[in-house]
Amino acid sequence: MTSSSPVDVALIGGGIMSATLASLIQQIQPDWKIVIFERLGDVAEESSNPWNNAGTGHAALCELNYMPESKDGSIDPSKAISINEQFQLSRQFWSSLVRRGVLREPKSFINSTPHMTFVRGEKDVNFLRRRYEVLKKQPLFSDMEYSEDSRVIHQWAPLLMKKRLKGEPFAATRTPSGTDVDFGALTHQLIESVTDAGAQLRLNTEVRGLKKQKDGSWLIRHRELVGRTPGETRARFVFVGAGGWALKLLQKSGIPEIKGYGVFPISGQFLRTDNPAIVAQHKAKVYSQAAVGAPPMSVPHLDTRVVDGEASLLFGPYAGFSPKFLKTGSLLDIVTQVRPSNLLPMLAVARDNPSLMKYLIGELLASKSKKFSALRTFMPTANPKDWYLITAGQRAQVMKKDEKKGGVLQFGTEVIAAEDGSIAGLLGASPGASTAVPIMLDVLKTCFPNDFARWEPTLTSMIPSYGVTLNDKPERADEVLSATAAVLELTR
Repeated sequence: MTSSSPVDVALIGGGIMSATLASLIQQIQPDWKIVIFERLGDVAEESSNPWNNAGTGHAALCELNYMPESKDGSIDPSKAISINEQFQLSRQFWSSLVRRGVLREPKSFINSTPHMTFVRGEKDVNFLRRRYEVLKKQPLFSDMEYSEDSRVIHQWAPLLMKKRLKGEPFAATRTPSGTDVDFGALTHQLIESVTDAGAQLRLNTEVRGLKKQKDGSWLIRHRELVGRTPGETRARFVFVGAGGWALKLLQKSGIPEIKGYGVFPISGQFLRTDNPAIVAQHKAKVYSQAAVGAPPMSVPHLDTRVVDGEASLLFGPYAGFSPKFLKTGSLLDIVTQVRPSNLLPMLAVARDNPSLMKYLIGELLASKSKKFSALRTFMPTANPKDWYLITAGQRAQVMKKDEKKGGVLQFGTEVIAAEDGSIAGLLGASPGASTAVPIMLDVLKTCFPNDFARWEPTLTSMIPSYGVTLNDKPERADEVLSATAAVLELTR
């Protein structure tokens, strides 16, 4: 059946992006009718699931790929600063929802976890030292520490240094104010709050088609996966936050803005241990350099994860290839995305990324012992008996047209919106979830230009630094960081 009048907002996909957008709308426009479609039996079962991602709380504190070295040897902190600024917006929004009672006990979804970078070899040590010298001058990175002393690094993260060979150059940075975020728990709490306020959640419901109507609304064709009952819903605005399937749904919508886009799926695995004796010795997220040819999302890291109050350690990711766009997707996904408009960009990406292809093949063929040896470069005392492999979520990296190259593979996220603002969707991956709040604010500003000025006072009351920057205002940065840390029960 088709609803007699359109809902105000339809959100496709029950992950952190849809949950964040629904929560923002509920705060600024509580009278709007919202419906959320999720094809699985629960929300946050794909990339927002805590075991399908590293849950870092990306703030560019430890991720070297956000601050690469230029050909002339210089190190530009602008991208790292920008990502940190975005994460601060997320922190402010979450803290405002905690104060309002929308989110529960902060430790149920966010915990203080120092962020570290650990490197070996003279070249990488030199790079990390220079990176630190640049970042320590930035107010948002002011608590970063640096050391080449094995005793100091042992105090920060004992598992990195036990039984490590002497004489090898190594260095580490440590930022105590880093966090571990359980985006699964956060998604559940956000969606629970909006459904309590009247939003409708349609689980086990797959969206099959999107068609623009003469009155400007969208007709959404969907089908219940239990019983196969078809249905239709009209909506004034549609947001597609369906992970890798966002591309397929935007293609079905027929909007010209999606032409030329494709996605390249990358799968992965992590080694995990729940052994309390090992977990107790490591409370940090430790990142290092990516292997040559590896995509940025494959940067190796040894992470503390806190899920449902219990701590575990993850190491990885071990990249692989699957044609599916979602962990529960179809083996035909990579083929069915092909259109005349994106075929040439996709072929150009394949032509220009042989090192990535070689890397993925190598990862696919890697034996268990080879995978474990990668862990031992981080943790020399690692014992295979304590660790087991888990399968991570799918990451669908954006492929798009490029005037010079024909097509490029883009690591990051990108919002695709129709010219009239009636529909928008999100493509891409990291830093994704950690920057969900600024991404969804951009969606609101782009798609609701006539309403946004009216909403801004409410938004800035919840997110004080929205529309301004903190890093160039040291006193203000300290004030905002301290305020959110107090509410979220975090280390400053």
